Amino acid sequence: MARDGLPPGTILILVAATAGSVILGGYAAWYLQKTGGRLGRGYLYTQAVFDLALVTLVVHVTGGSDSQFPALYVLVIAMSAVLMPLSSSLVVTSLGILMYVADIVFWHSAQTTAAIGFQIAVFVGVFVAISVIASRAHVAGVERQELEREVRRLKLEASDILENIRSGIVTVDGDGHLIYTNPAALELLGLRGQSVLGRPLAKLVSGRSRELWDVIEATQRLRLKTQRTEGWVRWGDRAFPIGVTTTALNLADDEPVTVTAIFSDISGQKRIEELHIRNGRLEAVAELSASLAHEIKNPLASIRSSVEQLAQSDRTTADERFLADLVVRESDRLARLLNDFLDFSRVQVVDSSTVDLSAVACGAVDIVRRHPDCLPDTSVEVMGDAILVEGDKDLLHRVVANLVLNAVQASGGRSRVTVEIREPDVADVPRGLPHDACAMMRVCDDGPGIPPELQERLFDPFVTGRVGGTGLGLAIVQRAVQAHRGVVWVESSPQDGTIFTILIPAKAVLEVAA
Repeated sequence: MARDGLPPGTILILVAATAGSVILGGYAAWYLQKTGGRLGRGYLYTQAVFDLALVTLVVHVTGGSDSQFPALYVLVIAMSAVLMPLSSSLVVTSLGILMYVADIVFWHSAQTTAAIGFQIAVFVGVFVAISVIASRAHVAGVERQELEREVRRLKLEASDILENIRSGIVTVDGDGHLIYTNPAALELLGLRGQSVLGRPLAKLVSGRSRELWDVIEATQRLRLKTQRTEGWVRWGDRAFPIGVTTTALNLADDEPVTVTAIFSDISGQKRIEELHIRNGRLEAVAELSASLAHEIKNPLASIRSSVEQLAQSDRTTADERFLADLVVRESDRLARLLNDFLDFSRVQVVDSSTVDLSAVACGAVDIVRRHPDCLPDTSVEVMGDAILVEGDKDLLHRVVANLVLNAVQASGGRSRVTVEIREPDVADVPRGLPHDACAMMRVCDDGPGIPPELQERLFDPFVTGRVGGTGLGLAIVQRAVQAHRGVVWVESSPQDGTIFTILIPAKAVLEVAA
């Protein structure tokens, strides 16, 4: 072979081999671009063997042991160590060493020298070094992919939570423009279906919740870390209280503060607070009523007895007898009122047993139907589930009878009163009250409703909207329900009538009554 040049046939072979390598590499690039996948192990083996054959050919035609191109084996070994598993890259490295040694020993009949051994040691060293680096890079890549998957999962979970949480969340930038809101916020503010992002929040909530914007603006202006307050939301025919908590970001920077506000409807919480306050007030009134009733009853009995004896005297005139009868009648009325006081103060569960609430309601309704105030054209019905509760049957009977009679009296003629008994749904119960394992009873009428100024004090003693009423009936209902570890509340409007709702812990659900 001439040292000053390669034969034309050899050059043609090298050019063809190089072109084949370029075509094979181009196909790999096209495949990856089109499919977005990874090259299979078969293709990698084919590429590695082809590259080794090409390098061996180059070394062979350039002098074998005297060639300056054995370093090309290093590139093939390094690429196999990076792209292929450890066992596969070891096979490629061994094949490369074998082809290099075979070419030198068998084709060029060269004797093994220290230079050739050093060259093989370089091949092995490159394989070991690149394999270690590739292994660590693979572990780091797996960890990064795992971290990315975890971050994506957390983002999806956070997004899902924010989308489905019942509290409203809004975020405004330093200029007061809305940059984030969740569906609950749009629903609470009555903005559902509107394009709101990027618009000034002050204009969006103007006339709906001035307190919400005020607390956000104060948090930005004063650069407060967090702030809590309460306010109201009013839009359409809705009005409800909200609790607001604001959190500020970028406090350390000189840039305008970004504020996130979390707010929710706290009408259920307010109702529960009112129930607790009412219970405490009734307890105090009950103690006072018991004391006054005992103190007044005995003197009243003495007065009545004395007046009766004076009226029976022979020297009593007709006018004096008339006045005596008046005193006796009024004494009897006061005695009945005192008995109501005592009933109110003594409301407690005396004989606790398992009671079917539906059967109790049917019995109470039968009695109310015979009451003089229940006109023939008044409809009173019981519907719903048969539910067992633990309680005092007589006390529960008084509760139902009192509520149904009040409904009949308030509705007047041609009215419809229904008593519904069933298990409550989540939407039936104010937030903060348990609804699991409870019995719910609703007494509904289609009457004119209760005046708003009377609703807040309806369960207080001596508060009544009916002429001649003592105002103790609903107070007794409240204490009786409380004695059964339950709650009672009222909803009333001129359009929908009045609904008294009672929630009592249930023992079991037997069956659905037709």
